[in-house]
Amino acid sequence: MSLVVCFAAYAGFFFTTVDWCDCSFVQSPAKMEASSSSSRASRSRNVPDLFKKPKIPFALALIVADAVLVALIIAYVPYTKIDWDAYMSQVSGFLGGEREYGSLKGDTGPLVYPAGFLYVYSVIQNLTGGEVYPAQILFGVLYIANLSIVLFIYLKTPDVVPWWALSLLCLSKRIHSIFVLRLFNDCFAMTLLHASLAFFLFHKWHLGMLLFSGAVSIKMNVLLYAPPLLLLLLKAMNIIGVLSALASAALVQILVGLPFLLAYPVSYLANAFDLGRVFIHFWSVNFKFVPERVFVSKEFAVCLLIAHLCLLAVFANYKWCKHEGGIIGFMRSRRFFLTLPSSLSFSDLLISGSLAKEHIVTTMFVGNFIGVVCARSLHYQFYSWYFYSLPYLLWRTSFPTWLRLILFLGIELCWNVYPSTPVSSALLMGLHLTVLLGLWFAPSDYPYIFKPNLRHKKHK
Repeated sequence: MSLVVCFAAYAGFFFTTVDWCDCSFVQSPAKMEASSSSSRASRSRNVPDLFKKPKIPFALALIVADAVLVALIIAYVPYTKIDWDAYMSQVSGFLGGEREYGSLKGDTGPLVYPAGFLYVYSVIQNLTGGEVYPAQILFGVLYIANLSIVLFIYLKTPDVVPWWALSLLCLSKRIHSIFVLRLFNDCFAMTLLHASLAFFLFHKWHLGMLLFSGAVSIKMNVLLYAPPLLLLLLKAMNIIGVLSALASAALVQILVGLPFLLAYPVSYLANAFDLGRVFIHFWSVNFKFVPERVFVSKEFAVCLLIAHLCLLAVFANYKWCKHEGGIIGFMRSRRFFLTLPSSLSFSDLLISGSLAKEHIVTTMFVGNFIGVVCARSLHYQFYSWYFYSLPYLLWRTSFPTWLRLILFLGIELCWNVYPSTPVSSALLMGLHLTVLLGLWFAPSDYPYIFKPNLRHKKHK
């Protein structure tokens, strides 16, 4: 019961402190001069109408309900150790003074994550003493925090996903397992990634980049978001702003890895940022239908990389930069608007134009999803890389609702087949490609919000 109270209290705190759909509580002078009865009616009208905006109370209810579920899972579902002992062994070596990255090993092998992983799990070890149960409570709080951030992102793009579909974010058996029964580092990486995306929605690009780089320092899968993010930075800022944002992200990586870069730089870079790792075919969730000799071959990896780059290029050119005349036209002119309202000049846009929140979220989620589709191997914990974007992506397609739900449930089903089979992995790939085709044929929304220039209005 104490776990339920803890998680519910956190949910209540979060949802009473965020900026709810920009509701206004300011009364006009005319209303203040009205009769007492009309004043009461006026005050009542200024209170957010929960029935007209059901997403807000529904999101809060989801978090409270999921907090109860997480507490019950921790209390009653047996924990199965997978990587926890390896994590603790690697952290113990680091805390013991070892700075040669290749020597930081556990029962699953040498450490293959950047140094941010070590700092996070060092704190966890100190807080929990390396015990699983208190760590599960900590990860339960992390689960609720991550879900709160994701719901906040969905609430800030209210026209994409209907209110009832937010419940899909709480319905994954695999995601609950990844967070509170497996304690994977993917959980911290994705929470920081979602937090950075929340900052991007408010055009806090430098702060968001610091969190983004922090997420990369825990696990490199976050780099799948890097290509669409770079495009958004180029759209949102001038070249000086882009370079300073990238420099701040690079500085985070240097500071995080500094103890190892000073001692054994080659070992750190080779082990923490190894892009050529070959995963074991048995654990692949997405390419189990491919023969093992093909799966481990360099040719297969190169083909997937080419497919990844080509998909990013065509989406950037024909979807994300459609309204700027394609990626080449965008990069050549940097005059980002081809169809301007007659009342606005290009100089006005430089001062007052900004990216729409829906465009930011769509570009980031689709770019990451392309990387997931082209990944050579998806392990079970990798589902957390894109699960929270699935409802958003599905409702970005033009599919009917029944098909969206079938795709969502089909993907969830494939991720809960253990061990994966050629049939389940082939089905998963087919579902992924169906979603990707739906995103390709969906209409591209205009990416900018125009805020009229006050000087321009004054002249009129």
